[in-house]
Amino acid sequence: MRTPKALYPTAPTMFMCELSHCPDCEGPLRLLDYVTGRKTIQTLHEVLRVGYRPKACDEPGCRVAERPWPSAAWQQLAPKYETYGYDVIAQIGWERQRGRAAFELIHARLRQRVQISESAVRYLYHQKYLPLLACHERQHLPALRALAQTSGLLLSLDGLMPEGGEAQLWVVRELQTGWTLRSGWLSNQDEATFVEFLRPLAELGLPVKATLSDKQRSGVLALAAVFPQARQAYCQLHYLQNAAAPVAAADEQMKIALRQGVRAAVGDLIRQKTPEKPTELTITGLLPSPLPTPRTTPTSLAASVAQEQEQIVHDLLQRVRYLLTLKGRPPFRLAGQEMFARLQDVVRSLDQLLRHQPEPRLLELRTGLRQALRAVRPTQRELRVVVAGLTRLAAVLDPDGQPARTGAAVRADWETCLADLEQECQASPRLQVLAAHIAKVSASYAPGLFHTYDVPGLPRTNNARESEFRELKRRLLCTTGQQGAVKRLLLREGAWELIPGPPSLAETLAAISQVDGHALRQEQRRVQSHRARFRLHTRSVKHSQTQLKQLVRRWQALPAQCARE
Repeated sequence: MRTPKALYPTAPTMFMCELSHCPDCEGPLRLLDYVTGRKTIQTLHEVLRVGYRPKACDEPGCRVAERPWPSAAWQQLAPKYETYGYDVIAQIGWERQRGRAAFELIHARLRQRVQISESAVRYLYHQKYLPLLACHERQHLPALRALAQTSGLLLSLDGLMPEGGEAQLWVVRELQTGWTLRSGWLSNQDEATFVEFLRPLAELGLPVKATLSDKQRSGVLALAAVFPQARQAYCQLHYLQNAAAPVAAADEQMKIALRQGVRAAVGDLIRQKTPEKPTELTITGLLPSPLPTPRTTPTSLAASVAQEQEQIVHDLLQRVRYLLTLKGRPPFRLAGQEMFARLQDVVRSLDQLLRHQPEPRLLELRTGLRQALRAVRPTQRELRVVVAGLTRLAAVLDPDGQPARTGAAVRADWETCLADLEQECQASPRLQVLAAHIAKVSASYAPGLFHTYDVPGLPRTNNARESEFRELKRRLLCTTGQQGAVKRLLLREGAWELIPGPPSLAETLAAISQVDGHALRQEQRRVQSHRARFRLHTRSVKHSQTQLKQLVRRWQALPAQCARE
């Protein structure tokens, strides 16, 4: 049995409908002689007993003559049928999303001011705050219409990589404002599915100036079908990544070969044989490790020189060990090219050291590095040609530090770079293959790479949209502490979690307290309908057994002929 809350409210507060004229016929409103909406509300500051006296229209021909109009002040205290005030709900949502607090911590803070359980905190966040936020986002529709008529809409279409074969989360945002127009899951990623996803936007009849996507084929076809007049822009970063894909793969193979060559030649030398301590290095906490003792200055000059030589050799070996661990980030940072160049720097430093004074280990290190570098130099030189060409393409597309250019001017310079790269790659069959791939990808992306220079406000990349997915994952990981829980939450409520909230707690409270009650109930039904897909997704033995028993009871309750059918 649920333990009732022991609340001690103040004297009842009664509100009256603030309207003086009917919103439908503009006739006078009559104050009704009864009180309704009686309930007890917990806010962050006090416990209230409230109710209101409604009004109704006196005009006999009014379509809503029998409708009682409630008090706006009463409605802005708490959602209908809810005993927790909007300020409590806003506080929970703010601490969860902006403060990245776990529900346990939010509950610990709230229970000092409000009688509430941890399960109630979870319920208010999932079933009240997130739907209220979605309803508030819907209030931007009039402003969206005005923006469309003045400058046209700029839309982005982006999706989050699906988890474990589940439906994929997709989002359509307006790029100038950041408003979420459509956010939800698609079980298929074909043209027909995307058309259905985008069609409600087209039915608004608003002019769309341009769209931005990662150039997924089905999405591109759907955007062309739904918004035939809009320019289709493609993310320039995805273009460069796809163009550099075989170059990055070849660079990775070169890096592996170089690393293996270095380890084969000087592996025994660079391997750390005598760590400072066999089991621990530096420890902190209540019982930290002792501070290292300062190096004592040797009494003799010879001992001082030997100590300094040993430290220099140790540092160089440590530098080589680090360089063998480099990882790349295509298309701009290729680990193989970087490892080759940095090891060459080490070799040049070794040349200077050995000219000053020979040392057997440094001589062995230089010989081994030279041998490993010599083995991969032909591959490195070939790849360097393509890498330089890709760098020039990226520089041409980048507007920073360049005068304002039209899309046609950028395209002309870009085509010149492609022609130069193709000419430079005639030296070897491998380069010709890489240049052919870059040319093929470039031709595919060309129709959508240059609209950003002609359409104000249209970004060059979809990075900002993808960063929202990354930020959401980081936030959920902070609040749950579990990678598995992050995946589950993305599947169950990611579309609502992606909706950005107001920038301050006060604005959040003001926004959610003005949401229409009917709209809130509809949004709650959407949340419940989606989460119902996962009602059997539980690893709890007790819950799963209960669910199975319920299914058996439901089946046994069917008439015999229905069960056979």
